[in-house]
Amino acid sequence: MPLTPPDPPLADDTITLEPLARRHVPAFEELVREADVLRFTMVPTRPDRNFTANWIARYERGWSEGSRAGFAILDAEGTPIGFAGIFGLDEPGAEGEIGYIVGPASRGRGIAGRAVTLLTRWGFDELDLERIELRIDIENTASARVAERAGYHLDGVLRSKHFKEGLRADLGVWSRLRSDVPRL
Repeated sequence: MPLTPPDPPLADDTITLEPLARRHVPAFEELVREADVLRFTMVPTRPDRNFTANWIARYERGWSEGSRAGFAILDAEGTPIGFAGIFGLDEPGAEGEIGYIVGPASRGRGIAGRAVTLLTRWGFDELDLERIELRIDIENTASARVAERAGYHLDGVLRSKHFKEGLRADLGVWSRLRSDVPRL
């Protein structure tokens, strides 16, 4: 079933989440080549020149397929400063996974936590999810703090989990359940 972009848009007093579109390609070209993004996300270690356009196109299709929803994180001026998305949507299981990337200049300001909080609320309230996961490399301590502050609980660690391109990592599995005490 297709997903409908939130109306009004997901936003708080600092950021707005705008559905990903081709117009965001230039803003994300540099972001997907940043060292921490290459290290801790599913972005290939050597993204080709079409990677960003193809990545955004998958999220555009995901809206109509009902498989994923991707957003550009915009600052108060409307400038893209990162990405947040919910994917792996499993309708019968009412589950999904959130991923996020914040540009280096905007890190350490709570942007990722705000995006995760907005998507979590949307996932429970509008997508009727019962469980939402974050999968975080155990060496990515900043992202683990984001998960904890957003009310996620560490369920455990998947040791030596295939990550990408033959790379393996120990991934912490963090979850929020609809029934968890709200911290949003």
